[in-house]
Parts: sequence; structure tokens; C-alpha cells
Amino acid sequence: METFSHKSVLLNETIDGLNIKPDGLYLDGTVGGGGHSYEIAKRLTTGRLVCIDQDEDALKAAKKKLKEYEDKTTFIRGNFKNMKELLMPYGLFGFDGIMLDIGVSSYQIDEKSRGFTIRDDAPLDMRMDRRQSLTAEEIVNEYSLEDLTKIFFEYGEERFSKKIAQNIVNERLNRRITSTSQLNDIIKKSVFGVPDKKTKSLLRIYQALRIEVNDELNALKSAIEDAFFLLKKGGRLAIISFHSLEDRIVKNAFRYYELDCICDPKQPVCTCDKEKTGNVITKKPITASKDELKENTRAHSAKLRIIEKI
Repeated sequence: METFSHKSVLLNETIDGLNIKPDGLYLDGTVGGGGHSYEIAKRLTTGRLVCIDQDEDALKAAKKKLKEYEDKTTFIRGNFKNMKELLMPYGLFGFDGIMLDIGVSSYQIDEKSRGFTIRDDAPLDMRMDRRQSLTAEEIVNEYSLEDLTKIFFEYGEERFSKKIAQNIVNERLNRRITSTSQLNDIIKKSVFGVPDKKTKSLLRIYQALRIEVNDELNALKSAIEDAFFLLKKGGRLAIISFHSLEDRIVKNAFRYYELDCICDPKQPVCTCDKEKTGNVITKKPITASKDELKENTRAHSAKLRIIEKI
């Protein structure tokens, strides 16, 4: 296994947005390499930090990075979509701040055996939690033409979705598709145009498969609901997303918490019992600065949104 390394995106902006209190209770639902968590922990005196991640390698790396703060840190392995259940045995709730850094880490991309990257020949895996059974290989070889087309179009927003799906189905009649190089060849021959165009299609298909393998969008929806529930009044939820599908979910959820009525606008009198429960701190998402983009190109698509519970 390579050393777990991951450059934390929008680090200062996230920490500033969480408005850390030295005696507060905080949760990093996607601890990764521990970059954001380290900055939270070092600002705490009598406070406590909970770190969750479903990737065992990530938790090991985070524990090592935060060793000097181990007396104020609790580590839990699991998917952030189950945060309420994961926290229940510890009796932890009423958080002053919760953060989620959605998506794949630099380590997961760079570690060949994980199968997240288009660059290297690797097994078609893409599991963030290797305890689960579903892999990208199973999806590619066993999903129907219709289901493959759907996930490529909906999760990858790929215009050649049906052509790529059809060529996958044709290829697997001859042999099982087990490696990223096999998949890459199929995608490239399905897409017309210059190499850059083919690369973009590769990235979109990999994104779609990764989302399907890890059920990422449904996990995000559940996590936002649980996280907002777990906040105390005045607590803040900060979420970093990396593509439009994720950002749309975050934006719509935050907008809902800010509404004090969900009745049809044409209705003369409000009959719903909706109350405003949050104030969106970031009216527009925060994006990476020019300086950060020079240091970390993976920050290019990152968007940070923050809401405060009222």
C-alpha cells in the first residue's frame, strides 16, 4: 500500500466557515487523510472531534496524523450516511459543526489497486469500503444494457452513454471485462473525436461507475439530513462537493432548510407547517483560489457550501 496522502481542498475556507469554538463538539464525516480534522483538533481545548470514514486506509492515516490530539478525538469506521447510528453508542449529538468532503481522495485515485483512475491498468474495483461486495467489475459485466446506459447518462452526463454501454455488452460476450485497460479501450472506440474528448468521456464513465458502486448520491442525501438533525442551534454544516450532481443535492437541501413555506405560490393562504430551520451562510458556493489551484489541480471543481441551524 502506498502512503495515504491527500491535499485538503478549501482547507482555510472550511475551517473559517465552521467558526470553531475551543469547547465545541465537531464531526468530520469523511476524514480522509485528516487534513481538515487536524485543523479542527488543534483549535480545540476542552472540545471533542469525531472522525468517520468508511476507508480503513484513510482512518489509519488520520489516526497517525492526529496522534498528538488523540485525547480529544474519536475515530469510527463507517459510511457517513449512517452517522446517526454510528454515533448512537457514543451518545454524541448536538454538534457545533459538521463537515463533509465528498468524493474520492487523492490516495484512492493514485493507488492502482483501487481502480479509480483511468491512468493505470488495474482491477475494476472502485469500492471506497472494501468490505462491501459490489464492484465496478460486477456492474460492467452484469448490468443490463438499459441500466448501464442509464447510470452513464445520469451519473456521468455522457452523451455517448448508449454507444459505450452497447460496446461493453458486446465485448463481454467474448470475455469478462476485469481491468481498467479493457474498459478504457471500449470507451475510446465508442467515442468519436480528438483524444481530449475521449479522455473526458473516460472520466465521466469512471465517475458514473464510482457513484453507482458506492451509492454516493443517495448516501449524500441521507448524510445531509442526518447531519442537520445532529447539529445544535447555531451549529454549522459545511460540505465540499466536486461535481454538479453533488452540488445540486447540497444546494437544494440547504434551500429547503431556509424556506418557511413550501405551498404552491398560487395558493392564497399558507397551509403547510414548514418552518425555516437554517440560514445559508454561502449564498454562492466558495471555490478554490488561484493560489490553491496552482498547488492542487484537483481543487478545480470543488465547491463549498455552508449552512447554520437556527
